[in-house]
Amino acid sequence: MKIAYVYDAVYPWVKGGVEKRIREVSVRLADRGHEVHVYGMRSWDGPAVLERDGVTLHGVCPGEALYSGGRRTVPQALRFGSSVLRPLLASGADVVDCQNFPYFSCFSAKGASMMRGIPLVVTWHEVWGDYWYDYLGPRGVFGKAVERLAAGLTEHHIAVSPSTARALEGLGVTGPVPVVPNGIDTERIAAVAPAAEGSDVIFTGRLIREKNVDVLLRALVPVREEVPDLRALVVGDGPERPALEALARDLGLDGAVTFTGFLPDHDAVIAAMKASRVFVLPSTREGFGIAALEAMACGLPVVTTDHSGNAAADLVVPGVSGFRSGLSAGEMGGRILAALDLHRTRASDCRAAAAAYDWGRIVDILEKVYQNS
Repeated sequence: MKIAYVYDAVYPWVKGGVEKRIREVSVRLADRGHEVHVYGMRSWDGPAVLERDGVTLHGVCPGEALYSGGRRTVPQALRFGSSVLRPLLASGADVVDCQNFPYFSCFSAKGASMMRGIPLVVTWHEVWGDYWYDYLGPRGVFGKAVERLAAGLTEHHIAVSPSTARALEGLGVTGPVPVVPNGIDTERIAAVAPAAEGSDVIFTGRLIREKNVDVLLRALVPVREEVPDLRALVVGDGPERPALEALARDLGLDGAVTFTGFLPDHDAVIAAMKASRVFVLPSTREGFGIAALEAMACGLPVVTTDHSGNAAADLVVPGVSGFRSGLSAGEMGGRILAALDLHRTRASDCRAAAAAYDWGRIVDILEKVYQNS
């Protein structure tokens, strides 16, 4: 089978969750004998077409910044969307898998699908719905309209989480939507040794408003009353870091909480997780929550928010692999204390739950979806 993936950012030049997913499934599909092509911006030096790990990468337009002022830029999305049509028409693909965001490329993929008579699959990492108004203000009506139009382009959709599949119903998608989640490399995670310095609680991710790390900090105050020598790590960086560091000082947590910034590589993050006891993700916007899954693979119970925009909540089996919490500091603090106890007895259950998301199993599901499209 000849498979074409469409997404503007290409791994490893851009290292986000969508880019990593495409890279992981592409390499494994190629290993199984499929011919896999990835169409994105040319963010590398050298020829526009190159091969890496058995996968052919196509740079359909020059690379450029994806964000301006913290938001995805419309001109960039339009340029990529218009540039990918002709290469897709010439691709000879048996199936096109286009990632839903940033939408305009979905319309070009639909054009190629119609003209060449090949199935189009749209993979949905999130459905924003009314969140468009938070993101763009009154102009969010246009983003919401484009999202709904993209949902009507094909009968073949993939959702990366059950919550995203449910949200697609609100966009008018009928019939069951297969859920093909993101995955983890369980063998590689198992091979990483714990970091030398341990912690009780760890968070990893971008320090942005939607992650609600301020709620985590406030929740640590009652936790510290029960665990006087509490040690917490906040791994990551972002625009909220100065305010969060100031809040930690104001709460008297400056001796208990360490802000590490981004660590050197992914193995260092896994090592830090393995040296901790509980992973906390207080986010209200997660298309999947890969960091939570990696933490479970390290044996850590996860405390995350019970919020409609947080797909990581779907990963947690309460009382087994963690807990769901509201956004009050008191409730989250109680859940963290319960998870610290859970770590003593359920670490193996956390690892077993994460094993179901090994990339090999994910590719098994994905192959069947493509074959039935």
